[in-house]
Amino acid sequence: MADTYDLIVLGSGPGGYVAAIRAAQLGLKTAIVERENLGGICLNWGCIPTKALLRSAEVYHFMQHAKDYGLKAEAISADIEAVVKRSRGVAKQLNQGVTHLMKKNKISVHMGEGKLLAPGKLEVKGEKGTETLSAKHIIVATGARARDLPGNPADGKRIWTYRHAMTPPEMPSRLLVIGSGAIGIEFASFYNDMGAQVTVVEMMDRVVPVEDEDVSDFLDTALTKQGITLRTGASLEKLEVGAGGVKAEIKCQSGDVVKEEFSHVIVAIGIVPNTENIGLETLKIDTNRGHIVTDAMCRTNVAGVWAIGDVTAPPWLAHKASHEGVIAAEAIAQALGNKDVHPHAMDTRNIPGCTYCHPQIASVGLTEAKAKDAGYSVKVGKFPFVGNGKAIALGEAAGFVKTVFDAKTGELLGAHMIGAEVTEMIQGFTIGKTLETTEAELMHTVFPHPTISESMHESVLAAYGRAIHI
Repeated sequence: MADTYDLIVLGSGPGGYVAAIRAAQLGLKTAIVERENLGGICLNWGCIPTKALLRSAEVYHFMQHAKDYGLKAEAISADIEAVVKRSRGVAKQLNQGVTHLMKKNKISVHMGEGKLLAPGKLEVKGEKGTETLSAKHIIVATGARARDLPGNPADGKRIWTYRHAMTPPEMPSRLLVIGSGAIGIEFASFYNDMGAQVTVVEMMDRVVPVEDEDVSDFLDTALTKQGITLRTGASLEKLEVGAGGVKAEIKCQSGDVVKEEFSHVIVAIGIVPNTENIGLETLKIDTNRGHIVTDAMCRTNVAGVWAIGDVTAPPWLAHKASHEGVIAAEAIAQALGNKDVHPHAMDTRNIPGCTYCHPQIASVGLTEAKAKDAGYSVKVGKFPFVGNGKAIALGEAAGFVKTVFDAKTGELLGAHMIGAEVTEMIQGFTIGKTLETTEAELMHTVFPHPTISESMHESVLAAYGRAIHI
């Protein structure tokens, strides 16, 4: 007889396992199906282990610049195998943590490949053979994978995806990174700090093109100063893989084609949703370019089937997936009769984005250009870290905070940061946007001194001609 649940979650990434835990908290009999590792890509092969790598690179960078702090550090070197080993240890620890959370919340774990058979029916082929599970509701949280370069799929030897780049078989000497989104720039930053000669190719006319233009310009200058070659408005015309390296032909913005040789290539040109062979066609679940179409509460067009995370629409971020997991679990509990939960739809305008290169980038809301395109008359404030005492004391005076307000109402439309620890600070503006704050509340907020966060306050004041320290 098939195991029967209130909810089955297909996929245990940051969306899936959070949805399962929230459902269990609400008293639902819950199961989770995972084909590889609990915690999914983010925990095992994405967000967390990459941050461990970047932390090692950051420490190495500071050691190399010890004299700037009045310290001596001699004969500094990096051990890429040890760096990777530490990163994998961090991932393993968190994987074990998710396993503990499943047990703690009495969530049944089924390891194997899951496939929808019908609304409320899921087949699992795995360690227990073939099982058929039943549930009143199913959440699809199967995530996504790296998109391959057409004609040159990743081989793990010379052409890498992010996954290969996290466990490199060897340290690259000359590295080509294709794509300057968050993943591409983070690995470019990491390998540059570790000693590789790095070139980044970006089709758009600037790096990190989804960010505010001022942030892109600042990052371009910073990375170039660090020794990274940036080719924007450029395209990869040809890639030839050999036993000892890769030959690339790159068409530059000028129209000239340059031929260069690299030891390795990292492809970071987007993602492909994991929607194949999971039964979407059988249930006639709507998709758009492979991604599952949902409403604001994460419902698909098929009653009882929900979808969250990277398998759905952008932004493709772990924290967006987690929040959707909570929304879906609460909406399901409500549908099953729980009158004490009141789920709210996701507002994608209030989802922050973070890039952990050096310097860090963080943003939320509209860029200045997009605010103007949307018809807003704007007030813009910008405050440089060079005017912040804590940033100077840390030796991290490169960066700024930029805020964008509706000139008519004072509504905070967007905030954009680049510099030390901005990925930790952005949540202040995210909370402000969620609370629908205006410049008045932000101006009246007392920021602690000395902190880099004071730059947030100053940027607001600057938008209204009231900045103190510039």
